[in-house]
Amino acid sequence: MAKKHDIRSSWQALALGKAAGALAVALARTLALTVRYRCQGPLTPTPRIFALYHNRMIGAAAAAGHWREHRPGVVLTSASKDGASLAAAMECFGLGAVRGSSSRRGAAALVALRKAISAGNHVCITPDGPRGPLYEIQPGLVKLSSLTGAPIIPFLVNYERYWELGSWDRFQIPHPYSRAEVVFGEEIVVPPSLSEDDLEFYRKKVEEVMRESLNAGRDDDN
Repeated sequence: MAKKHDIRSSWQALALGKAAGALAVALARTLALTVRYRCQGPLTPTPRIFALYHNRMIGAAAAAGHWREHRPGVVLTSASKDGASLAAAMECFGLGAVRGSSSRRGAAALVALRKAISAGNHVCITPDGPRGPLYEIQPGLVKLSSLTGAPIIPFLVNYERYWELGSWDRFQIPHPYSRAEVVFGEEIVVPPSLSEDDLEFYRKKVEEVMRESLNAGRDDDN
């Protein structure tokens, strides 16, 4: 009986995962067609690592339109079921996906991201994901930048109107037919062969720059 229950649970989980993925794709397509994005900041044609807060991940769609003028893009999503749904949604915007995180498949994800950059792709990472804490940056993107020589560009997406989910990151979904502003910050160049102190220095630097952009966006809303 236990085996039958396990099999049934597995099928139920698979069905729910596929349903969530289909819903994410439908939502992503709707937003791609209806949300009006305005991007600030030029991009260079050479590969960059874009850092975006986890709760603005749908906003990677806006950057995708900007990227297509220069290079293809790849987004890092977690190896979880939620990550699979997000990966499917990102494909609607012409973005590839690498699955993995600091807690699962991290080494394989790092290798895949290095290959993506070597092949000429921009990479987008949500460095406070996949589990938080919210707005606290993990060191993985700094390591990737140091290993590849690709600079880090923090960017922020501010939605005119949005729904906020009850998840750990208070995930934001813009209203259809609303506006969104995408602001790209100055690039952060990370040197090779970092010591542990250097790694922490650049991690804090990225965190500070992203928080400054977040606070500036809040001030603009007031």
